[in-house]
Amino acid sequence: MIRVLLADDQSLVRAGFRALLAAQPDIEVAGEAADGEEALRRVRELSPDVVLMDIRMPLLDGLAATRRITEDGRLDQVKVVMLTTFELDEYVFEAIRSGASGFLVKDTEPEELLRAVRAVVEGDALLSPGVTRRLIAEFASRSKAPTGIAELAALTEREREVMALVGIGLSNEEIARRLVVSPLTAKTHVSRTMVKLGARDRAQLVVLAYESGLVRPGWLG
Repeated sequence: MIRVLLADDQSLVRAGFRALLAAQPDIEVAGEAADGEEALRRVRELSPDVVLMDIRMPLLDGLAATRRITEDGRLDQVKVVMLTTFELDEYVFEAIRSGASGFLVKDTEPEELLRAVRAVVEGDALLSPGVTRRLIAEFASRSKAPTGIAELAALTEREREVMALVGIGLSNEEIARRLVVSPLTAKTHVSRTMVKLGARDRAQLVVLAYESGLVRPGWLG
């Protein structure tokens, strides 16, 4: 059973998400929070699998709350998915840098929300791939200039290739097709790369791909 915590200051938004999630046989709503500080407390109390976290909330915004969650070693299993609007797109890359495993726009289709919750628990990240690729590339271009990351030297040539493909938003299945290998092999390469770089999840792998210069904004592989 996937346990989800809803963190949003709008009760109507929480009610809508709660109704959708609670209707699924493999998902339950573990709790709710109306501000960032409450979200942090509830995460520590309930240890949910996934937190749907609004970016803009009172007392403590979603970015700060996410950073505190991802920096707490006791909460390693908790995945945070940021909820944003098109007006807040400038925060998307910062959300990923803060440790979020992905993001969704609030008006996403119900099926996409459900797919996202299930995917992030399985280790997939950076949801809504088409939108993600454009946004990550755009905001990566605004971030600091690429810097060398010593750990990249520990990667094999194939692992660098896989990391670059993860960086442009490809799923394991898409990477497998691109490299003509099995999805399991692609997943293994991704996992080994994450371990070598100390990346929490695929989202952080994307950030490292851009910050190291392995992937440049607009690169499509």
